[in-house]
Amino acid sequence: MIEKIRRKYYLDKLLSYKDKDIIKVVTGLRRSGKSTLLQMFRDDLSKEEISDKQIQFYNFELPENFLNKSWDKLYFEIKEKLQADKMNYIFLDEIQNILDFEKLVDGLYATENTDIYITGSNANLLSSELATLLSGRYIEISILPFSFSEYLQGINIDTNNKYLNYEALFFEYVNETSLPKGIDLREEGYDKIFEYLDALYATIIEKDITQRHKIYDKRAFGNLVKFLANNIGNQVSPSSISKALKADNQNIHHKTIEKYIEYLIESFVFYRVNRFDIKGKKQLATLEKYYIVDVGLLNVLVGRERTADRGHILENIVYLELLRRGYKVWTGRLRNAEVDFTVKNRNGEIEYYQVSWEISNKETEKREFASLEAIKDNYPKFLLTTDNFTQNKSGIIHKNVFEWLIEK
Repeated sequence: MIEKIRRKYYLDKLLSYKDKDIIKVVTGLRRSGKSTLLQMFRDDLSKEEISDKQIQFYNFELPENFLNKSWDKLYFEIKEKLQADKMNYIFLDEIQNILDFEKLVDGLYATENTDIYITGSNANLLSSELATLLSGRYIEISILPFSFSEYLQGINIDTNNKYLNYEALFFEYVNETSLPKGIDLREEGYDKIFEYLDALYATIIEKDITQRHKIYDKRAFGNLVKFLANNIGNQVSPSSISKALKADNQNIHHKTIEKYIEYLIESFVFYRVNRFDIKGKKQLATLEKYYIVDVGLLNVLVGRERTADRGHILENIVYLELLRRGYKVWTGRLRNAEVDFTVKNRNGEIEYYQVSWEISNKETEKREFASLEAIKDNYPKFLLTTDNFTQNKSGIIHKNVFEWLIEK
């Protein structure tokens, strides 16, 4: 199965916490591979000759596992099956479907010889009482769809071939999907991928958002989603979105828009990136940018070819890659310049990234370098473009973005 190619990274991370006195929380978009990751981990346990009786696996998307079952009923059901004097591995998949699930997790955590793994398709999982109850006692592993590098591996492209047309492969990647199941469907044709994405989006919107949060004005909510999809990488605010929609004869109050955006972020459909004052070294609270979790979803939401907005599409892909590499990401602001991304890497060190499709003319070249040149500190500065011939300048490292995306 293609999905298992890249889950090894997450599996190794999960295995590093095995038998540690800490709850493992796996989060991410629906169908991003969380359940597969738990199943791979379970298979790995079997190879270690751990008895099946020591493993309990509950998929809470299956009605038989949650209908007419309260958290306390599940708690005693699980405890009854625990093997004495042996480590017990408890897998609770899509746990947000259980009311008061945090009490179930807390009770199991307090029980001896339990190693607990939970997944959820809602970021609110960790802003609920669970985070308060288990402060300092859990680790979150956030799963993203396939990176460009993983996509190439999944379709059996040899990246050691120096004659590859990366631009063509990139447009295949963003025109199809970065979700694992979508790559499995490639051989059945683009229509099958589109149908899969359409059904997935409908499930997320209906089950995870409109039902959960009791949204009755589905048209207004849909209009907001399309607006964000049309404006990835642009600075927007709830007020500016409200004004834009009003000009198009759609009245949605900015407070309602604020709530709707939070629901989309909680469900991992969009990611919000705050602005960072580079000179003052502080986060700003206005004019955020939004990026979509899978560019393929734009086919469902706005239905256009990615070449029409390739600069912002590339920016979206770079943003997700920075997240995969464990960076904290902001957009950067100076008085007279904006930098696409200000990041803190895993060592807490600052780096700056500017993204442009190409700098084929002097005017574009001057503009893209100028934003980074305006920053007067000595932290690393990168310009990422699709140009084959790169040119470092003023201490700024110019890289081919495709080569950067497939770096180990």
